[in-house]
Amino acid sequence: MATAAASVPRTGTVLADLLPASTAGRARVRDAALILGGAALTGLTAQIAVPVPGSPVPVSGQTFAALLVGTSLGARRGFLSLALYAVAGVAGMPWFAEAKSGAAFPSFGYVLGMLLAATVVGALARRGADRSVLRTAGTMALGSAIIYAVGVPYLALATNMSLTEAVAAGLTPFLIGDALKAALAMGALPTAWRLLGRRG
Repeated sequence: MATAAASVPRTGTVLADLLPASTAGRARVRDAALILGGAALTGLTAQIAVPVPGSPVPVSGQTFAALLVGTSLGARRGFLSLALYAVAGVAGMPWFAEAKSGAAFPSFGYVLGMLLAATVVGALARRGADRSVLRTAGTMALGSAIIYAVGVPYLALATNMSLTEAVAAGLTPFLIGDALKAALAMGALPTAWRLLGRRG
């Protein structure tokens, strides 16, 4: 029993920390690869985008990827990964939703919100917030709320909508999709920890 308990990684560790790195130099290479990979994953999933009638904001996979990157990599690497995604996109990399780039589009606020959300959920993951179904659900809900807290007011300012109109166009149509994404995370993240604990 004691051996099994010892094999489960302690709180303070995120999934990415379990990737082996025998020296400080290799750890830096690992971290750089994870940061780049997280940005690329977010950019790829952003291309899974479905327009929403009456809204300038599409349904896309990038929000789910951003929260997954944050919880898996932790706050520092999650922030750097989403910062790379945002900076490269502003510089011209066409990997925002619907192959957009730059910052002159109404849904750019969601990109900024994802940067903040990835950092917050990464910090929570270090405290074990991704190791049970209920805690993962709460973490994903908080991350989504942060994205909307930045994205919806930005949408209102960029389009001259009222806040009520921005909520109707930039939040309400996405709630069901967010619930499905949270359900995926609720299954995937705790399962990953259980499998890693058994392997240990």
